[in-house]
Amino acid sequence: MIAASRGPLLRALVTALAVVALAWIAGGQALLGRIDPALALPLLAPPVLLLAWWQRREPAPARRRTILFALGLLAMAQALLGLLLAGSAGWPQLLLTIVAGGLAAWLADRLVRWRPRAGLLPWLAGAVLVAGWFAAGHALLAALYRPAAASAGAPAATMLTGLPLRWSGGGDIAAMIAEGTNDDPALARLTAAGPVSLVDSLADHVPPPGGALLVAHPRALAPRELVAIDAFVRGGGRAVVLADALSGWPARHPLGDPRNPPVTSLLTPLLDHWGITLAAAPAAEGAPLAADVDGTRLRLFSAGRFDRLPPPCRAFAGRRVARCPIGKGEAWLVGDADLLFAPLWRPPVPGAGHLRQADTMEWIAARLWPGAGPGLLRPLWIRARTA
Repeated sequence: MIAASRGPLLRALVTALAVVALAWIAGGQALLGRIDPALALPLLAPPVLLLAWWQRREPAPARRRTILFALGLLAMAQALLGLLLAGSAGWPQLLLTIVAGGLAAWLADRLVRWRPRAGLLPWLAGAVLVAGWFAAGHALLAALYRPAAASAGAPAATMLTGLPLRWSGGGDIAAMIAEGTNDDPALARLTAAGPVSLVDSLADHVPPPGGALLVAHPRALAPRELVAIDAFVRGGGRAVVLADALSGWPARHPLGDPRNPPVTSLLTPLLDHWGITLAAAPAAEGAPLAADVDGTRLRLFSAGRFDRLPPPCRAFAGRRVARCPIGKGEAWLVGDADLLFAPLWRPPVPGAGHLRQADTMEWIAARLWPGAGPGLLRPLWIRARTA
């Protein structure tokens, strides 16, 4: 009897471990630095199909018990990994994955017990189940992880930047006109989240009431523009300021060409006025740095640290990010503008937004517009070690 009971337990254990391994390797957990249980969902079909084949001659109660064992072991393994690596089990994702696992196991059991006249039909049906489940799983995750857009009627976010986010193709004027505006992926993503007003000067384009301001590594600003930024925030406005100490943004023009983005931040007068000092970026940093800010993941590159911050400010990610109350308003400060560079946040698979490498655009959108930000499910990031 003991030997007989070991068989179902062993099968359940192998199935659960197979799902965990597939999620880690093929599901993207290791590649993306995420331990989301939901990333296992598209890969459930092959292990449960194998389990159904193993126990095809067992009575129905025994098959159901083995499936329940496997799902229970899977839930415990994923929850333990989440708690150890991310400090959270990801309960909504875990529940979704277990429910989907039960459905996949039921379909696999029905398929294995199907006895058509043509011998190849079960194999063909199995291949269709695996492929169809994979596609449907990713489609479901894309919908659940899809970022929320700004609420209807949200005021436009005013954006001032020296980065080549519009007309980003470069080349001469004729080529640029022929190609069109050719928005950079970061600007395209922001305009999909909410209305954006891209301006050349803040002195003549003050953000509307209730609006927000995104200052992303601008060129040298006139004193009246710096005064306009300060007055907007102190009057109760919200601002996100990206002040890069050493920009790594690719230059499309020869060195010294004014069309290139500034090499370093030119916002020192404004930061000094706020009592903030941005230190130089470390010269030896040659790889993106994962930074966690209030449960979201940013990926920075050669980011500077805020050496001096007023007491009310709160620092994150080794003082590379800060949240500061300024008068009646608040400003989020990031010592890096390269975080907008698409390869640092876009998913490795084009169009698969649920496989994103960072929450950068969702994080910015949530600070610019009411209602914008993460979707129904949020990535469960493996905790970053930020020095």
